[in-house]
Amino acid sequence: MRHFNLFLSAAALTLLAACSNQGASSSGDKTSVAVGRVDAGPVNYDIQTVAEGLDHPWSLAFLPTGDMLVTERTGKLKRVGTDGTVETIYDFNSGEAFPKVLHGTGKQAGLFDVVLHPAFEENRLVYISYAAEQDDGKNTLLLMRFKYAGDGDKARLTDGEQIFAASPSRPQGNHYGARIIFLPDDTLLMPVGDAFHFREEAQKLDNHFGKIVRLNDDGSVPKDNPFAGKDGALPEIWSYGHRNQQGILLAADGRVFENEHGPAGGDEINEIKRGKNYGWPTVSYGLDYSGGRISPFEAMDGTEQSLVHFTPSIAPSGFAQYSGEAFPNWQGDLFLSALALKHVRHVEMNADGSLGKQAELFGELGARFRDVRAGPDGYLYLLTEDEGGPTSKILRVVPKK
Repeated sequence: MRHFNLFLSAAALTLLAACSNQGASSSGDKTSVAVGRVDAGPVNYDIQTVAEGLDHPWSLAFLPTGDMLVTERTGKLKRVGTDGTVETIYDFNSGEAFPKVLHGTGKQAGLFDVVLHPAFEENRLVYISYAAEQDDGKNTLLLMRFKYAGDGDKARLTDGEQIFAASPSRPQGNHYGARIIFLPDDTLLMPVGDAFHFREEAQKLDNHFGKIVRLNDDGSVPKDNPFAGKDGALPEIWSYGHRNQQGILLAADGRVFENEHGPAGGDEINEIKRGKNYGWPTVSYGLDYSGGRISPFEAMDGTEQSLVHFTPSIAPSGFAQYSGEAFPNWQGDLFLSALALKHVRHVEMNADGSLGKQAELFGELGARFRDVRAGPDGYLYLLTEDEGGPTSKILRVVPKK
């Protein structure tokens, strides 16, 4: 499909705004709700520092022992003990048999998500995604599977194997996606970003740019994927028309929610459904960084509307649904960590399953938040991202005394 990149006068923008809702969304009478800045939520919490001195942490996973695994975008997997001690248990730049992690100044590339298999206590499987260097100077998003051996200060990763590589590779280091969730049938979903310069590819099914892929836990393709067996389509694809997906979760009611970056405005929360087209770049609420419109359309037949879109951009990153008992008023609500606006966005879940009121939390810390997780202990956990060096933290949110 054609990509619209229009440089418009103020009058033309007004005209486009008036006609931008032409074309009905395939999601019936649902419309995307626009949200700008909102008020700060009540400070009914205290913040505890769990660990510090981390170098661009990106994701964390909770082990049954109470320890945590944390990825650093610069290439190291670390274990954080219950006493706050931090140690490296695997270095993806160590020169072993796997491609090195691509990272560096001006790149969004690096070591990304870490997720435990749902049956981890039996099979000890750990899944890790990262941007991997290739011999031709390009790079791509890999999904690796390891065995987690030992515990405590004797923990290590063994038996590593690559189970997926996004295709084609890319020359630059932007827009990877890379979050991982498991579904109840033990298949997994992993977003793959549009690589920034290849956004038109998000509408084509012969590549992984701008897609969410679904895999079996060994990396093979589920036979019931929507495009399996379709000529000209990659069988791993679950949904398409995405930009730069940063968070994905399986909600308590079985729905899959995803957040993604728009360009200048138009960040989104989407409900992800089998085989659906989420519109990018033919449908967008955002502007190009040049100031022109990405597309004159905010809705179009055959594309899904976002549940919420954010203008100005909040730059969402992690994504969590709260289910603990420490904060009863948060039960079932969604939390998005935000980079650009330096807060965590709290989105209430209404009784009917729709998304409701919003509030900004933890803005008093003045931190960029890379991830937010609901811990098994009923507390909320935050990863801060300090651009200045290895000074980022893991924070625990507990009820105010």
